[in-house]
Amino acid sequence: MDLPQDKLTNVTEQYFHTYFEGLHRYAFMILKDNDDAKDAVQTVFLRLWEKGIILDEQQSVKSYLYTCVYNQCLNVKRHQKIKDKYVTDNNMPVYSQSNDLISKETNRQILAQIDELPPQCKLIFSKSRFEEKKYTEIAAELGLSVKTVEVQMGKALKILREKLAEIMITIIILLTL
Repeated sequence: MDLPQDKLTNVTEQYFHTYFEGLHRYAFMILKDNDDAKDAVQTVFLRLWEKGIILDEQQSVKSYLYTCVYNQCLNVKRHQKIKDKYVTDNNMPVYSQSNDLISKETNRQILAQIDELPPQCKLIFSKSRFEEKKYTEIAAELGLSVKTVEVQMGKALKILREKLAEIMITIIILLTL
């Protein structure tokens, strides 16, 4: 069902306010991490909004949302297993909880730099890295050529490398102390 953007936003917000707390508790039971649980629920609502999904009242909105959150939690767990296997297979150091503060601050700074990217770069970078879409999917979705997507990703990565170089040096120094 196609709705105007403001109507879509209002309906998605209504779902969010009605179901967020219960969905968050459910995701937390699965993931055992508060931040991951919040992220999983927010991802579900973001996808609903991005795809313009409006659920029929005859369908069970609650059931649909719980199923989406369950599937998102499984994706999070699957992704974590892959990261853990990568760390193990490549003999990468596993950082202790004392480095959690460094990690959270670093993550905040990285996200801040991503937010400062030019709008099209930011959109394409987010779709590639956070939604894990292929360049061809992004190009089709945004009505661009694959080459334009490649150029914009190259531009985003170059900007981020330059801006984040100082942060990486600081992290290396802190980790060696």
